[in-house]
Amino acid sequence: MTKKLLAVAGIAMLLAAGAQAKNKGNFKKEHPRRAEVIHRENKDKRKFDRAEGKGKITGRQEKKLDREENRIRRQERAEAKANGGHITKGEKRQLNREEHRVEKQEKRMEKKDAAAN
Repeated sequence: MTKKLLAVAGIAMLLAAGAQAKNKGNFKKEHPRRAEVIHRENKDKRKFDRAEGKGKITGRQEKKLDREENRIRRQERAEAKANGGHITKGEKRQLNREEHRVEKQEKRMEKKDAAAN
């Protein structure tokens, strides 16, 4: 009985390890928290491009904002990879805080350029 139990446990461990290896690096972008963060990043990038196109911010400022967005995206990917394709509620909150800081930075840039003109 004990040998059978050990054999079944061993097979279960092998199957679990195989599933992990198969899904390694496979991100679940459709996970709700992750999808929300990605959507916000994409929306902000489009907003920065429009602001630069309308002359509200300079090209240099737009590149700086894009670099910040890319840094946040890399952070989100790393956290998702560490958590099996999703991000935790705490990580989502932190990423949203960082996104909010970048948005505020963009608004300050717009006001500064508007005041200079």
